[in-house]
Amino acid sequence: MTDSWSEVDLVMTTIIDTCLTNEKYFGDLDSVVGDGDFGYSLARGFEKLQAQYGELDRTDIGTFFKKVGMLVTSRIGGTSGPIWGTGFLRAGMTAGATTTLDGAAVVAMLRSAIAGIMARGGASLGEKTLLDALVPMTDAIEEALTEGVSSDEVVDRAAAAARSAADATIDLVAKRGRAAYTGERSRGSVDAGATAVAVLMEQIAENWQRSNR
Repeated sequence: MTDSWSEVDLVMTTIIDTCLTNEKYFGDLDSVVGDGDFGYSLARGFEKLQAQYGELDRTDIGTFFKKVGMLVTSRIGGTSGPIWGTGFLRAGMTAGATTTLDGAAVVAMLRSAIAGIMARGGASLGEKTLLDALVPMTDAIEEALTEGVSSDEVVDRAAAAARSAADATIDLVAKRGRAAYTGERSRGSVDAGATAVAVLMEQIAENWQRSNR
């Protein structure tokens, strides 16, 4: 393992930039069966994170992600703040007092984030939430790591899995969040949260590969 701050920064700055760039797109997706504020809420939260990014505590990776989680929770409105914030907080708790990450540690952080999101939101797979992309994405990362492929291949597979899973939410009926009130009407449109995970992972993969050229 080597010092992992450059990779952490690549992932986090990509998430920030992508959430800001896609504010309208994510909002439009959410407006189909939700209240349409998802894109706005995410953008405001990551806008605040962007403004304070250089001041975040970098004692270790765990502390850093916990600070990210607290900032996100404090600024993102609606149900998204606690959900996304919990994901970062749990990832930070799992990372602990380290400045180095390997693939297994990243998977452990993602699994912990998933467990936290499930507990916080009471959601499970198949209920048309961001979990429906986040879990398959994590599974793809873990599978790729066991095969010993390059990091470029790992992020590529993660992006492909997230996109495929997000697109498949078009056939699901929402069981959580405001979209759940629409019942069967939620079938026929993709989930905004799951699609956001796919867009983020695709952009992370693109930036990751560009950084390795």
